[in-house]
Amino acid sequence: MTDVKRVGTRALIVDLPDLATVMDWYTALTAQPLDHQTDVVAAARTVLLTFDSPTATTKAISTLQTYSPDSAERGEPRDIEIAVLYDGSDLADLSSSLGKTPDELIEWHTSTTWVAAFGGFAPGFTYCVPEDPSRALTIPRRDTPRTAVPAGAVALAGEFSAVYPRTSPGGWQLIGTTNTPMWDSTATPPALVLPGDKVHYVAVDALPEDSVTARKHLAKPPRRPVFTLDDAGLQTLYQDLGRQGNGNLGVTTSGSADRGSARTANSAVGNKRNATLLENVGGCAMTALTETVVCVTGADADVTVGGRPVPLATPTIVPAGAELVVKPARLGMRTYIAVRGGLIADTELDSAATDMLSGLGPAALQAGDTIAMSLTPSESANSLLSNPLRVERDGADVVGTVRCVLGPRDDWFGDESVEQFLNTTFTVTGDSNRVGLRLEADAPITRVREGELPSEGMVAGSVQIPPSGQPVLFLRDHAVTGGYPVIATVINEDVDIAAQLPPGGKLRFERYPMEEQ
Repeated sequence: MTDVKRVGTRALIVDLPDLATVMDWYTALTAQPLDHQTDVVAAARTVLLTFDSPTATTKAISTLQTYSPDSAERGEPRDIEIAVLYDGSDLADLSSSLGKTPDELIEWHTSTTWVAAFGGFAPGFTYCVPEDPSRALTIPRRDTPRTAVPAGAVALAGEFSAVYPRTSPGGWQLIGTTNTPMWDSTATPPALVLPGDKVHYVAVDALPEDSVTARKHLAKPPRRPVFTLDDAGLQTLYQDLGRQGNGNLGVTTSGSADRGSARTANSAVGNKRNATLLENVGGCAMTALTETVVCVTGADADVTVGGRPVPLATPTIVPAGAELVVKPARLGMRTYIAVRGGLIADTELDSAATDMLSGLGPAALQAGDTIAMSLTPSESANSLLSNPLRVERDGADVVGTVRCVLGPRDDWFGDESVEQFLNTTFTVTGDSNRVGLRLEADAPITRVREGELPSEGMVAGSVQIPPSGQPVLFLRDHAVTGGYPVIATVINEDVDIAAQLPPGGKLRFERYPMEEQ
């Protein structure tokens, strides 16, 4: 019977014996998805499946335990050359730890034929393995991942080699740099390297100066100006409910960090739940170019229209020429501003969501930008909704408690460390963002297992424990795959709570009773 583990309440991970079996499963489940399956992500030894409800997830467990796909048919592989300047910051130390000189490590890397296994982590980031397994090395990840790996970094981890298409966090060992474009959203498919392709790294003395590692294309739908942005605060982004079903390209769903607040704001003004709106941190101000109706939800903040206070979660008329002001939050982190009819913004992969990890979607808004509404008729406004913010103040602290399902890798930690995790109040650090909350506590969470976990699929709510023992809780712009064990997964509904915790906020985890499902 196949080993199937829960990942929160809306995903499952299947442990498989080898990469060939993984690709068989991935190919079959892509061609014929299970009922209510929303995505499938292949990794080194696992397949991650996501579903649209807890009920569908539970139903799929028995199916997957006896699932046996046919061997996948492989297309003709392409040969792809990637020019590399071997100037990586980890090259010298990594070579030494492997008992090699830097030149010997470079020779191994360039003389190996690499086969693309699967996409993940970020758009255009493709995991490649040696065609000849006997040439594989076991490369340890960094004890603490970098908060920013530069675009074009050529990196190693485990048995894999890959290129970072854009600046992003990562724990891989950096050995070089390339300017070869790994992602182009104008192309079909947008990723340069696809599963089955053969990759050849070529050492060069210099890189061309006019190349980029990722290209993007934004569709520009028609629109009607409705606001001028006077003050963008710390961050103002276009968001909707994201890009579902692109995990195979290394593209996470992204979208509004606090789903409940976004849906409430849209419902209040009569929009569809997935309508584009604004997500703001730090307050903002905008002047209406025409009369419209708005609703502000999320963090507890003072809101005024033309200088007069208006309540949260309530549709409010903004006359032409009036200024809508959202003050910095008293409680919580993010506010959502919905406009009747929905906003319109440039889209990428059929979504206006701004993904801060991958760089997909429109850029963050700046003062002076014009905000436009769509031409879609709206439904009736709803003034009977309440603001769904679920963080609280305890003295000087902003606190939140999230429910989680243990695993899928809680066995890497043992009962004592799991209990420690569930009984610890963690502090949100200043390195947190839409990708995830970096948490810290006096006592690190320790493993009982040694070695490296092969990279595998992740979901919003996954709680990774790197070797430092300080957890990272993934939010909506998380990497599609990761290589640190996940001790628990926050249920989808409670990711909203985590998204509203500011730096310095306190977070506790509570075990979710799966027997109720």
